[in-house]
Amino acid sequence: MMALPILRCSCNVSRPPSLLCLLFKSNALVQNRIHVTRTIPLASVVSTVRKYSSDRGGEKQNQKVVVVGIPNPFIWFRTRIYYFLIRTYFDKEFNIEDFSEGAKQAFSHVSNLLSRCQFEALEGLVAKDLVGKLQEKWDVLPASHKRALSADPDDIMYTTPGDVGIYYDDDGRKFVSILMRYWYLTSAKLPEETMEGARIFQVSIGGEGETETKRLLTANYEFQREFTKGVVPDWIITRIEHSKLLD
Repeated sequence: MMALPILRCSCNVSRPPSLLCLLFKSNALVQNRIHVTRTIPLASVVSTVRKYSSDRGGEKQNQKVVVVGIPNPFIWFRTRIYYFLIRTYFDKEFNIEDFSEGAKQAFSHVSNLLSRCQFEALEGLVAKDLVGKLQEKWDVLPASHKRALSADPDDIMYTTPGDVGIYYDDDGRKFVSILMRYWYLTSAKLPEETMEGARIFQVSIGGEGETETKRLLTANYEFQREFTKGVVPDWIITRIEHSKLLD
């Protein structure tokens, strides 16, 4: 039976661990202060509520934004089988919530680097061939689109695992990939004609009548790790998509 290998990052190797490895190891330490969004149940609808606050002129305002997600039943069931195999045969302590939290931190960090054109800093975080393609696309993006690539942790409204894959090459090397989907808010000024279908929110930012327009955008990041014996156990991002911005 083909089973998904252990997903918990182990850094007991000769060279220093990568930033992604550290993020996946340290996520348990931050769960008490960072909201963790759990995968939604089969055939159900769940609302994820996040509070926004700002302090302008000494007045603090809160605004709730609700994001509703509907799962794909087939993907939900299939990934649950993979998670069960992981816990049964490879890592009894594995849970997708820990992985999702580490991946969310990586998404925020990498998206900020992309937005600021810091491609050299992506080394070891993003696959080399993907970095070149991203830079080519980034060079022709309008300034507003570049700014909208950035997703601060407090702006991430909803996160959920997508598909899980396992691959073998002709040399017998083994790879595991996990696709993560994100919904995040941005205040970047984006042209209406290029953002068809994007949700728009009015967020209170100060005194009476003062609002800020934020758009709800989506992004897909795929995390891959090689599980061949003797290979450094580092996760790396092999796919980056920001809908309407960087496809």
